[in-house]
Amino acid sequence: MTSIIFMGTPNFAVPVLEGLVKNGYDVKAVVTQPDKKVGRKQKITKTPAKVAAEKLNIPVYQPVKLSGSPEMDELIDMKADFIVTAAYGQFLPTKFLNSVKIAAVNVHGSLLPKYRGGAPIQYSLINGDKQTGVTIMEMVKKMDAGDMYAQKAIDIEEEDTAGTIFEKLSYLGRDLLLETLPKIEDGSVEKTPQNEDEVVFSPNIKKSQEQITTQMTAREANNLLRGLNPDPGAYMMVDNKRLKVWKAEVASDNTDLEAGSLVDNRGRFAISFANGSVLNLLELQPAGKKKMPVKNFLNGQGSKFTIGEKIVDN
Repeated sequence: MTSIIFMGTPNFAVPVLEGLVKNGYDVKAVVTQPDKKVGRKQKITKTPAKVAAEKLNIPVYQPVKLSGSPEMDELIDMKADFIVTAAYGQFLPTKFLNSVKIAAVNVHGSLLPKYRGGAPIQYSLINGDKQTGVTIMEMVKKMDAGDMYAQKAIDIEEEDTAGTIFEKLSYLGRDLLLETLPKIEDGSVEKTPQNEDEVVFSPNIKKSQEQITTQMTAREANNLLRGLNPDPGAYMMVDNKRLKVWKAEVASDNTDLEAGSLVDNRGRFAISFANGSVLNLLELQPAGKKKMPVKNFLNGQGSKFTIGEKIVDN
């Protein structure tokens, strides 16, 4: 039976892990990030991959830093056939990559060489791409730079968010990995080097990127909030208060109002953006409150603004 050390952390990793077990692979260990405090109550929370591993009765390893850890030595001693990673979240030392008998393989959520790095799905939405996909690639020391074993694309739909794309790609990645692993094992797979001239990086999202500004067009603002939904979420400063925007749509009308002005609050909450574009806000979360549909917001805070008034503070 082919043996695997699996490494992953978020929900993206779970279908991949479950697919390997269901298809008869011997998953010797699951390596995931340490449990962390989540939410206002700072409750210690297990990673989705850990929860799945415990249900499958697979040993779990959670080193704060894999390199040089006792856990890494134990994993090397397992002499597995493969390492399979799916959104693990740490660099893997060359010594560890070279310890497996066949290959170290990564399920990466982009069409490499576009979007190497930790936030490929988010950037595909933020940049308004029409397609994204999954790449099954050989792991090397340099980040996401290994040769590609297989790749498959999907269209990005108008209603997609980072959350929906993560889910779609987790299953696409699972299926593509299961198609590809036997070919890697029997040597029939053809590896394709990445074109270094086409490399685009997607570093982790910074807090400074979470704000929707009036320098953006309505389309750019909508792409940003889709790319940051469900985590960490995008916001704008309205009336000197942080207003998170979870769902919006680019309006069909344009305006001559200054960017950041209220275009309409009669049945919709419409804000002007760059180049006369207009964004209809559909689901909002005022500071200290829960998410609410725009109708509820208009019945409360939204009705106090005047059409034509500049309300976005940036």
